[in-house]
Amino acid sequence: MTLEAQKPVESGGTSGHWLAVRPRLILASAFMLFLELALIRWTGSNIVHLSYFTNFVLLGSFLGIGLGFLRVGRTTAQPYYSPVVLFGLVMVVLVFPVTVDRDTEGVLYWTSLSTVGPPAWISLPVVFCAAALVLMGPAELVGRCFPELPRLEAYRYDLIGSLTGIAVFTALSFLSAPPVVWGVLAAVAYGVLLVPRPRAAYLGLVTVPSLAVVGLLLAETLTAGALWSPYYKVTHRQFEQLGVPVTDIAVNGVPHQQAVPAAARLQWEAQYGLPYQRAAARPDDVLIVGAGSGTDVAIALSKGARRVDAVEIDPKLRELGGSTHPDRPYDDPRVTTHVTDGRAFLEQTDRTYDLILFALPDSLTLVSGASSLRLESYLFTEEAMRAARERLKPGGAFSMYNYYRESWLVDRLAATAQRAFGHAPCVDVVSTTGHQAVITAATTPDAQRCAAPWAGAAAGTPPPADDDRPFLYLKDRTIPSLYLITLGLILAVSLLAVRVVAGPYRRMRPYADLFLLGVAFLLLETKSVTGFALLFGTTWVVNAIVFAGVLVAVLAAVEVTRRFRTPPLSVMYGVLFAGLLLAWLVPDAWLLSLPVPVRAVAAVVVAFLPIFAANVVFSKRFADTADATTAFGANLLGAMVGGCLEYLALVIGYQALLLVAGVLYLGALLLAPRKALA
Repeated sequence: MTLEAQKPVESGGTSGHWLAVRPRLILASAFMLFLELALIRWTGSNIVHLSYFTNFVLLGSFLGIGLGFLRVGRTTAQPYYSPVVLFGLVMVVLVFPVTVDRDTEGVLYWTSLSTVGPPAWISLPVVFCAAALVLMGPAELVGRCFPELPRLEAYRYDLIGSLTGIAVFTALSFLSAPPVVWGVLAAVAYGVLLVPRPRAAYLGLVTVPSLAVVGLLLAETLTAGALWSPYYKVTHRQFEQLGVPVTDIAVNGVPHQQAVPAAARLQWEAQYGLPYQRAAARPDDVLIVGAGSGTDVAIALSKGARRVDAVEIDPKLRELGGSTHPDRPYDDPRVTTHVTDGRAFLEQTDRTYDLILFALPDSLTLVSGASSLRLESYLFTEEAMRAARERLKPGGAFSMYNYYRESWLVDRLAATAQRAFGHAPCVDVVSTTGHQAVITAATTPDAQRCAAPWAGAAAGTPPPADDDRPFLYLKDRTIPSLYLITLGLILAVSLLAVRVVAGPYRRMRPYADLFLLGVAFLLLETKSVTGFALLFGTTWVVNAIVFAGVLVAVLAAVEVTRRFRTPPLSVMYGVLFAGLLLAWLVPDAWLLSLPVPVRAVAAVVVAFLPIFAANVVFSKRFADTADATTAFGANLLGAMVGGCLEYLALVIGYQALLLVAGVLYLGALLLAPRKALA
């Protein structure tokens, strides 16, 4: 007999809902995760600060979900506040969006933004608190189902619902569905899950705000003229400049790129022609990473390229370039388009090139679920430039250009190219305004034609970024002060909110080990997301598969614990520490050297063994708790703290997060009840 079968079902479950508990739990869990993903995606498209702080919405979601579970049993009132707060959040974001001043030039990083709208110290706390209150409602509905089922069965259906939520949101991303579709699904979920009694309160607090949210999102969809890619809210406008047709493209309120005829772009900005002047080899085969709307592709064709591989991560930017670029470069039979991550393409292709261009790759967004990893982070590491060198023909050249904003960034990238290629690159500072620069390195010094020797990096230039700390725009090994202040405020607000909503902290004292399990697991999840992004690309597809894979591993751990007699908790902790050791010992460089199918199998084993073992530990411990909702809430609050600790990677790197997780798991082992360990 399993441990779950021996555990009696608690009293106090909710009654009076027309939907049976199991489908209701699945629906509520799916809605909870779907709403979390939608909030992260939509708020980031309208408040530019959240393009670099998506983790803050995630932290608010974790806080709200934890509070929702802790609220179970303390009130019988329906969480009608959730749709009301959602309406308020949508209204505030649409009335007070934060966009980038159109005069801002260059790559945008950390807090280097000239914005229009409320400052970060106002917008970030508002979104954090609103996200917590919105998610607290669905979490409370999920939590009310837990007492009606055995522990692990309830957890099982919660995971099935979460997987469903991810699948629905992924499908909508694939279909490029606008936010009004997300709003309709949220309104339907609220209508089904919330009990319509009393009727007046239901109509006023559920139906009206839900329909208002749908109306606001519909108005945004119809008036903004936006294309919704899996990464961005893409808007564009067409005009003429000096008699030349131009398509100006913005993403998430940030000026991003322009589709301009090749001849005009070469005349207006020298940087676009310099790679072809600095490379000695004829550019027959060209690879362009960050092809975007097609201007760089059109220039390569005008320079005589016989074949161009155009790599662009965002399908909508590629689609927009195909339909609006005056030169129609994507219609040329010499061009082959690859909608994927640039680093992944470099690692997986077997083609070689005369010229490889990194053409202003500045994603303006973070990988969802990773606190500081941008879509292009793994493009600018020393390992990435070595991969580019390996894809060059003899005498071929690699070049990158952008508006770097800081002179030390130019020096850092030039030093990275020097280390990867073994000799000094050509460095052309085209304009000191915005530090517009072109960096070119050929396979040999004789294959590059520099206007003047590079003087070398200035004193104080940080060393090249690497795959473990791929933070190109972080000059010092530190956590930016804005992050520290905001995270401190988040933790302070969270402590107060837990006390107000859940009562005395002593309720959670017996579950301190479960709290630490939540902290450590979030770090494991972050390591998995960033590791798979390096190995297979930072695309939304890879990201969705990894999150789904984590939930499948958790579900597998629950099923094994439910159906089989597993080893004692102390033994499972030993398996967990062995898995962490394996993940620590296996370097990413070795995994990258494997063929893709073998790499996938090895990466799954290395990443998911500790995740599986950690969740067997959690399942065994959770099945034996006296108060399921409080225990689960403590674990979720731990995940929120783990989200704050993710930022340690800025200082110690992603691999060292495994050591931090190991220390936390050791603490959980020491705090676990002796009876449970037996």
